[in-house]
Amino acid sequence: MSERPVTGLSPEQQELWQRVNDLWSLSLERNAEKIRSTIHPRYVGWDMNQSTTHDRETAIQSVLGDAPAVTGYELVPLSVQVYDRTVGIVHYMYSASVTPKDAAPLQVTGKWSEVYLRQDSQWVMVSVSGRPDSPTGDLRAVE
Repeated sequence: MSERPVTGLSPEQQELWQRVNDLWSLSLERNAEKIRSTIHPRYVGWDMNQSTTHDRETAIQSVLGDAPAVTGYELVPLSVQVYDRTVGIVHYMYSASVTPKDAAPLQVTGKWSEVYLRQDSQWVMVSVSGRPDSPTGDLRAVE
């Protein structure tokens, strides 16, 4: 896990960027209830490799159960913005090691845009949009 230091961010922006890192860290734990508590009940996301959007439960299942386990990651922030202390939008690139069930680990890279709403002094994810850089099936094995 790698958290790249970010300079020039306000304390609010730093807090939002930390939330992004925290959510990736939760994906390592694979704890459904902790993950569920960070995602708004009316969340809508879009992996742009898919033809339709997905809901909160689909997002949660994307890092649980039979989904490939995230075993490591690095995040690179591109933009971290906070609007009226209530809405946060983050654009970043990622590199992650994932291990599919009964298969060799793979290295994936991609880009995400995430939208957050501050509720009860916590950033709650309301939307994501993005995709892996490589189409499914064109992943590189980790050596």
